[in-house]
Amino acid sequence: MSCEGCPSKGNCSKDKNSCGITQNPKNKIKHIIAVMSGKGGVGKSTITVLMAKQMARKGLKVGIMDADITGPSIPRLLNIENGQAYATAQNEVIPVESKEGIKVMSLNFMLPNESDPVIWRGPVIAGVVKQFYTDVLWQELDVLLIDMPPGTGDVPLTIMQSLPVQGILMISTPQPMVSMIVSKAVHMCEQMKVKVLGVIENMAYLECPNCHERIEFYDNDQLNEFFNETNLKCYATLPMVDLIRDINKYESYQDNQKEIVNQYLDQACQDILNDL
Repeated sequence: MSCEGCPSKGNCSKDKNSCGITQNPKNKIKHIIAVMSGKGGVGKSTITVLMAKQMARKGLKVGIMDADITGPSIPRLLNIENGQAYATAQNEVIPVESKEGIKVMSLNFMLPNESDPVIWRGPVIAGVVKQFYTDVLWQELDVLLIDMPPGTGDVPLTIMQSLPVQGILMISTPQPMVSMIVSKAVHMCEQMKVKVLGVIENMAYLECPNCHERIEFYDNDQLNEFFNETNLKCYATLPMVDLIRDINKYESYQDNQKEIVNQYLDQACQDILNDL
């Protein structure tokens, strides 16, 4: 297997003679970042969408692969849940584009109804994830964000083994239980020899709408202990705000509200790209 066309350009832990990554010659993807969490409910998909919007705002060509096959949420978060993915005569899949020009592939684009369950075993799901990389016509992208399902199961394992991921971004909340489970995901990446870039802490605090005092929910000492133990960088700490909660209604918010949320992730996105 040749390293030509691979975003990692040979700078990975895989033996090029036994590498199982298949490249689509029509796709030119510069960077691939997988977004991961050890536990569900921390806002991983929401942060993925916010990052994609911020990168697209900077003029980058961005794509999102919704690898959470049994619980896809990216289409609804981007308000494109009515989109449909179609195949070309060459059996290549055309991704759906958001208003911002973000290319998206999700299994929900292939189902008659978004509420239809996906009752598949692990090997079938893993095969679909591989096809989302090889068969989707992503074309030229600066960044492909992969929204992974929570945990350390079949899909994260398949992505780390079979896709040229350059770095993993962890999403967490500053709760001791969540930090412990995120540590499991970090250790998985270490064993798979995939680089962990750092962490974005979501729903970390509340800002008073009147006096703007920062109201902490959690023990910061325990959070600092987590970062010291894992030696991870914290790219951003996000508060609980309406716009992040209702990201699918992004366009209905005022510009000043959007700007506040954009500022939370502006530097974080730049730092993440610099660390690849």
